[in-house]
Amino acid sequence: MARIMVVDDSPTDVQNLKNMLSKAGYAVVEATSGLDAIARIKQEKPDCVIMDVVMPGINGFQATRTLSKDPSTAHIPVLVISSKSQETDRVWALRQGARDYIVKPVDADELIGKIKAFD
Repeated sequence: MARIMVVDDSPTDVQNLKNMLSKAGYAVVEATSGLDAIARIKQEKPDCVIMDVVMPGINGFQATRTLSKDPSTAHIPVLVISSKSQETDRVWALRQGARDYIVKPVDADELIGKIKAFD
């Protein structure tokens, strides 16, 4: 995988994720909302999406569901990253079409390992 889209409304979280991914050799593109992400993913077709849950407008669960139901984007793996740590949140993310779920704060080794598992 070469290009990863990070979707998060927190500039700090985006920068942290970009640093982790860049060090591992990935090219990173950003989106700051679910709506922005859906439009850009359809256009740019990244190899993987890292999706926050709590964002203004449509949340990460809704954006993930939209992407997983669209034949043009359904093949793109979505990794949900959230501060929501309940098992029900993880299960709900997977039901929306996410391939995996990580609870913040993100560990770089765990993040890269999960992305590599999508290959």
